Amino acid sequence: METMLKNRRALITGSNNGLGETIAKMLAKEGVAVIIHGRNEERANQVAEEIRLEGGNAQVVLGDLSTDNGAETVAKKSLEGGPIDILINNAGAYAHTGWMDTTPQNWLTTYNLNVVSYVRMIQLILPSMKKNGWGRIINIGGGLGTQPLAIQPHYSASLAARHNLSVSLARELSGTGITSNVVSPGAIINLQTEQWLKTQAPKHNWGSNFDEIEKNAVRELVPNDRGRFGRPEEIAAAVLYLVGPHSDYVSGAILRVDGGTVKSI
Repeated sequence: METMLKNRRALITGSNNGLGETIAKMLAKEGVAVIIHGRNEERANQVAEEIRLEGGNAQVVLGDLSTDNGAETVAKKSLEGGPIDILINNAGAYAHTGWMDTTPQNWLTTYNLNVVSYVRMIQLILPSMKKNGWGRIINIGGGLGTQPLAIQPHYSASLAARHNLSVSLARELSGTGITSNVVSPGAIINLQTEQWLKTQAPKHNWGSNFDEIEKNAVRELVPNDRGRFGRPEEIAAAVLYLVGPHSDYVSGAILRVDGGTVKSI
């Protein structure tokens, strides 16, 4: 499938590691000039260099999106190379706390990091998209936004807000040539998660090899129709679809990539 994304420019927030890194690398392979963002300069430069070694185009922009000044710096530096065609809001954070040990300040901090930072970047990047009459805004959400657990209530609420604002933005952008959509991942495996599962396996009798561990851990922690964790590449592929020309009729959508974890219609 021809994505026709060559020479588009994309800013992927929180792309110096994890899911954001995977998204950036997949877009770069399609000819997109990617802007790697983070707060760890060494790691961001490493990701950008890996992309360049594969023949891709990548630059690095550093900044803290939790402040107005930090977000403005990131946007200004990103736009120096030309208009931003694609904005992937991915940066965020969470903590494993529950209702009674998550303070009101924790709620405020989480909302600022996970929601207001998205708003900042949208408001700063959107004018260049409107000027060109084309753009793609993808906000990374999550299944906990629609099917929350008892733990991490502040994080789940922030995901719900991401979903809501994305649909509202799609209505705002009607007729502009710009779309706003959500990719909502389920539980995704990465190096840190894999290591944690291996350390927990003996305590829960999940098995000794990772195939066993994954299957049993999913059954207990995040039951889904596929019986496994998702892979970052599967989330990145959904992003790739939504930023490409074949998704032009998709607006205000929440694309779940969760193996059927969320049970709704």
